[in-house]
Amino acid sequence: MVQDRFSNLSAGWKACATPKMNMDTTLLSTKEFRLFQKLVQHEAGIFLSDQKRALLVGRLAPRMRALEVASFGAYFDRVSADREELVRMIDSICTNETHFFREPRQFAFLEQQVLPAWRDRPSKRIRVWSAGCSTGEEPYSIAMSLAWHLPNWSIEIVASDLSTKVLSRAAAGIWPIDRAEQIPAHYRRAFMLRGRAAQDAKMAARPEIASLIRFERINLSHASYPISGPFDLIFCRNVLIYFDAPSKRQVVDRLLDRLDPQGFLFLGHSESLHFHDRVRSAGPTVYALKEQA
Repeated sequence: MVQDRFSNLSAGWKACATPKMNMDTTLLSTKEFRLFQKLVQHEAGIFLSDQKRALLVGRLAPRMRALEVASFGAYFDRVSADREELVRMIDSICTNETHFFREPRQFAFLEQQVLPAWRDRPSKRIRVWSAGCSTGEEPYSIAMSLAWHLPNWSIEIVASDLSTKVLSRAAAGIWPIDRAEQIPAHYRRAFMLRGRAAQDAKMAARPEIASLIRFERINLSHASYPISGPFDLIFCRNVLIYFDAPSKRQVVDRLLDRLDPQGFLFLGHSESLHFHDRVRSAGPTVYALKEQA
């Protein structure tokens, strides 16, 4: 059971819910699926394999019903002509599964090997990029870890995602209280707040932690990003799996171009850079730049 060791918050929050709606996959023709497949890959870099046809139908259904659009062909025409609706469509397709302190072996590597070695750095400044931050659990986990291990340092965390919907939720810094169990107790006591009265089922990040994070909408498939390096740490976990091989290499190159020569790139446990000659393995799905000759 979650310990009641949180400060109180004022009321006034609104909970988010995602409707579960399904439509018959036969209503989406192969030709229409190919059109959406090409559009999504062009706009977001996400490759929808044929096995994702049912997923696409399920994700588009709520928007089609809200707009009273009768067919997938008509909805495709709508998103092709309406940029705002295109963004909403991409939001609906993005998968945003995450939790606090995901990939614990990587956080152990960060806290037991990387940060102790950096403690004596004269600059006392660290920059981090959480690319594909989803609803914020990853950048807030990073912020808690850095604030705990590097007190009085200047900490800057850029958290980005393609989805405007999840960025809005991440920026709010509010989650169901049951997710507190994912946070180590010492971090929870130091950095999280618990709601009171009607908000007792929620928790929020303390302002001093939230202030370390800046949220940006960044499309990793674009040739240029609206942020510049170098970053000491880049987290891009469980994102590359949505790209095809050529796009994946392009994204990795752009990330590495923004990585400090002494920095580290963190990927998801199912991802690998065995194909890339610019990096070396440094930890559990953690990579560092090779030294230049």
